[in-house]
Amino acid sequence: METLSENRCFGGVQGVYRHKSGATGTDMTFGLFQPAECKDGPVPVLWYLSGLTCTHENAMVKAGAQMWAAEQGIALVFPDTSPRGDGVADDAAYDLGQGAGFYVNAKQSPWAPHFRMWDYVTEDLPNLIFANFALDQDRQAITGHSMGGHGALTIAMTLPERFASVSAFSPICNPTKSDWGRKQLTAYLGADEATWAAHDASLLMEAKGFDGRILIDTGSDDQFGDLLMTEALAAAIARRRQPATLRIQPGYDHSYFFVSSFIEDHIAFHAEALYEVSV
Repeated sequence: METLSENRCFGGVQGVYRHKSGATGTDMTFGLFQPAECKDGPVPVLWYLSGLTCTHENAMVKAGAQMWAAEQGIALVFPDTSPRGDGVADDAAYDLGQGAGFYVNAKQSPWAPHFRMWDYVTEDLPNLIFANFALDQDRQAITGHSMGGHGALTIAMTLPERFASVSAFSPICNPTKSDWGRKQLTAYLGADEATWAAHDASLLMEAKGFDGRILIDTGSDDQFGDLLMTEALAAAIARRRQPATLRIQPGYDHSYFFVSSFIEDHIAFHAEALYEVSV
């Protein structure tokens, strides 16, 4: 693991690191905010998964999350959204290829050799950070924005024993039914729609639900509202009688202005769940 930068931040350290990933077969870069409490022992961890076109840097710089994480004594992990570099497949469209890994393990050419973002986020990167930093593996939560909200919800519902809570900003909620999601799922996983269900938050909510806490925020003026399909997830939550908080925030769009407006709420929400977990 190579340290690219470390900066003092709200009494803690905001670092950027690069490592060779066994999952993707490429070098991967991630951000990690460690609050001051790390010097005294392992602290709870909140994973932040970013959206289409983003790197590790977008949320790290734009969300304003570190101040609130420092207040709660929580570490923040900012993974990249896809493999990158020479020899990694790409596409001219912004919603496929580099910057658009969709948090799945691709099975189709030309994506399969490197686009294994599910394994990267759930196995490869956790193994690295828990071996090298003062982070508490038994107290984890996950959040994300847009494509990252999709990833956070699907990962949490698939690995409920790992996460005390999950939240999402403007998540892609029902990709198997949207033009946006069907394009990406077909490209990465193939035409067999039976393989898509594991990556659809609305279908997973119907099938599994989530034992921990759930918070979802979406703006009423989100320019991608028809693609997010928030109503499908809300209906699945209602049918399952799943305890959850889903808020439509009046006047807000899909941008990081929206995320930064409500990131304090989300970090406080996760802190409450994380500190309920026995140490």
